[in-house]
Amino acid sequence: MGSGTTVLIAQRPRTADHVSLRMDPRKLLYFATVVEQGSLAKAAKALSISQPALSKSMDRLEADLKMKLLTRGAGGITTTLIGELVYSHARLIKDEITVVENRLRSQKARQRVLTIGTLPSLASTVMPLAVGRWRERNPDVLLRVVERIQVELLLDLLRSEFDFIIGQTEYYDISLDGLKQRVLFRDHLCVFARPDHPLFSSPDPSWADLASFPWVLPMVAGPQRTVLERILASEGVQLPEQLIESGSIDFTRTLVTTSNHLAMLPAHSVMVDIREGAIKALPIAVPALKRDIAVIFRQRSPLDSVSRGLITHIEALGTELSTLPSFQGSAQA
Repeated sequence: MGSGTTVLIAQRPRTADHVSLRMDPRKLLYFATVVEQGSLAKAAKALSISQPALSKSMDRLEADLKMKLLTRGAGGITTTLIGELVYSHARLIKDEITVVENRLRSQKARQRVLTIGTLPSLASTVMPLAVGRWRERNPDVLLRVVERIQVELLLDLLRSEFDFIIGQTEYYDISLDGLKQRVLFRDHLCVFARPDHPLFSSPDPSWADLASFPWVLPMVAGPQRTVLERILASEGVQLPEQLIESGSIDFTRTLVTTSNHLAMLPAHSVMVDIREGAIKALPIAVPALKRDIAVIFRQRSPLDSVSRGLITHIEALGTELSTLPSFQGSAQA
């Protein structure tokens, strides 16, 4: 019996090694594309190979692993539970190859490309001012700045579409594996309205008063709640009956300045409108009207000197604009 046990234990590592040796990296890349495209036909087109060849490759991958990875039906391709596990790792391989390809193309063109993502509320003032200062010492870098809502920023960072993102420290329900962050500054949010809004006739408007008017809110994904929703829930107040969701600061500020809509924004995102008297902050101040802004990046892709230089300017501008006395006064007026 003892020798039988010894033989059984000795066989297990060989079985695991046998599986790993048969895990063809190219088939894994094909598998990741099939899952992302949702069908063999679309994946074959994206990979520039024939559909029969791709189908045979997927059959061989399943045979090599001795596991069912895909379920093929009239509605397209779906993954099994084990297929989802394999995809989670195959996607990382595919993403890293994409990063290498992009960097090699940049080197071939003899130009560094830096791609970053940011929240719309930061893209109107903080980001362009920081980029203006950074550009003086980095004239040869091609900078790409993309505006997205928080959840999309994080997902696209995980897909290696960005070198880093500037967003909130709130991650929602996204897996944080492989991500690092560093807080840069604290944003102060204000509730804005046009200067002749009826609420300014009240010396101490309540959240119930604010909820009686229409609002324009930033877009969120899935079941996540906005700052307004969390505050109203804590106050026992129902959401406004009229809500508009928008990821555009320009749309939001125009709607607020031309109607009775209210919006919750960082003051620096509408500082020109504040100075021109087109928009005004209501006298509302609660701890929840603050958010930490951070740089978030992939742990396996540490920030280089070019990225760190830009982040230094973003941190300085964000801190400066979030603490200007004129903005604090507008929030308490």
